[in-house]
Amino acid sequence: MDRPFEQVVRAHGATVLRVCRALLGAHDAEDAWSDTFLAALRAWPTLPPDVNLEAWLVTVARRKALDELRRRGRHAVPVDPSDGPTGTPLVAELPAPGGRDLDLWAALGTLPDKQRRVVVLHHIGGLPYAEVADVVGGSDAAARRAASDGVAALRRSYAAASAEGERGGRP
Repeated sequence: MDRPFEQVVRAHGATVLRVCRALLGAHDAEDAWSDTFLAALRAWPTLPPDVNLEAWLVTVARRKALDELRRRGRHAVPVDPSDGPTGTPLVAELPAPGGRDLDLWAALGTLPDKQRRVVVLHHIGGLPYAEVADVVGGSDAAARRAASDGVAALRRSYAAASAEGERGGRP
């Protein structure tokens, strides 16, 4: 690559951070963002000049986020403190992305894997459908369909939660 790496970080840093936040939450997103650009810097000299940088960086970010999720899965899960010793848990709870976003975060978690990845990459990461298809596999039309189905499922989930809130539950 003949382009300075700093320009790539400035141009695509926000997109990579959005993808990391969508997959990991705010707490670990910055670490995944840093890991992504460290890996990108290592691969930078051998990168072909015609590569789609944004799609490549989003793929690296997604893999770094998945590595973090796998790492979390290997940690011990804290049990109810009333059943055992008391004190500060060794593993902190994942902070919510914020207020009402928690509803969106929970709803995203209920989507099938491909729909969730496509919705995150397109609607949160800002990638066009052609690049989303490169990342998740399949065609441009399949990515568009998965995103449509995912957004429709999120709307149904939101409508159900709103109706429950009007009946006296949480809004």
